[in-house]
Amino acid sequence: MNKSTITIDVLLDPNKIPEQILWNATDSNAVMAQRAKAMCIAFWDAADKSALRIDLWTKDMMVDEMGDFYYQMLMTMADTFKRATQNDGLTEEMKTFAKGFIKKFREEMVKQ
Repeated sequence: MNKSTITIDVLLDPNKIPEQILWNATDSNAVMAQRAKAMCIAFWDAADKSALRIDLWTKDMMVDEMGDFYYQMLMTMADTFKRATQNDGLTEEMKTFAKGFIKKFREEMVKQ
């Protein structure tokens, strides 16, 4: 059995607000740790039947970037749900929601 290790380092300011998120994986071809402005990680706790989550973003993450980040996560979750369940109908509903979300988000950004 192969093993891959993912390491995440979060550098905090004195107020414990993330300034940098750095990650690397043992299976990656990258020589240095990769930078990220935001991350969302979820683990499924089968015993409690609940999601355990870590959501972090750096203070330089812009609001427009957050909208794009969430849109891409919603679309990715829809694709993952389809691979796991083969449920085309609910997958399309999730993607329709994601497309509506980003459209409304961008409209609101233009108003500001």
